Amino acid sequence: MSTGDDDHQIGYQALPRGVAVHASDGERIGTVYRVQDNAREHIFDGIVIDTPSGRRFVDAPEVARITLRQVTLTITAAEAAELPEQSGALGSMQTRAQRTARRWRRKLTGGR
Repeated sequence: MSTGDDDHQIGYQALPRGVAVHASDGERIGTVYRVQDNAREHIFDGIVIDTPSGRRFVDAPEVARITLRQVTLTITAAEAAELPEQSGALGSMQTRAQRTARRWRRKLTGGR
């Protein structure tokens, strides 16, 4: 394991982009791209990580520990390789948002 295990744990809000992400078996699998949260309700949803095979979303329960130097997951590198692509999850959120926006536009403009 790396020296990141000796670091003090921090809250997800303080996690900077580019911090190394390690699987539970110690393998470095990528770096932090973005933290996802529900800011209004102060709920940590997970992190999006940059990996050699693209961006992946790691759900909050799969994040074991966060420090300034590394994030440690509860899953192995093999399990992390099976994580969903971030673009797919974000794409479906954008689609829902676009449908909602169209619905409100129709209501406000009388269907035009």
